[in-house]
Amino acid sequence: MFAQIAEQSNWDMSQEMLWGYFFTNAQRQPLELAARELAKSGYRVVNIYLSDKNKPSDPDLWWLHVERIEHHSVDSLHLRNNEHASFATKWGLTSYDGMDVGPVARRAK
Repeated sequence: MFAQIAEQSNWDMSQEMLWGYFFTNAQRQPLELAARELAKSGYRVVNIYLSDKNKPSDPDLWWLHVERIEHHSVDSLHLRNNEHASFATKWGLTSYDGMDVGPVARRAK
């Protein structure tokens, strides 16, 4: 991923980036509790939302999206992903579904 970003963008991955992390569950309430816990650790809760369904009979799938400005290397990101997978297990969530990354938006003064 880091090599692909270096090849296909002008992002400087040696700097802090905005990292988004995603968790899933069949019910919303466990995600709300997990969101409060993650917020205590410095994550900003972006949203908890219900996934679109292909068919009305499909089971519900709720998503929790949190984000934090961080700097990661390949190794530190691997560690963070393992931490989030353990967190999901500890909190009884269906999964830690992974992350995304983008540049930190520059704020106007």
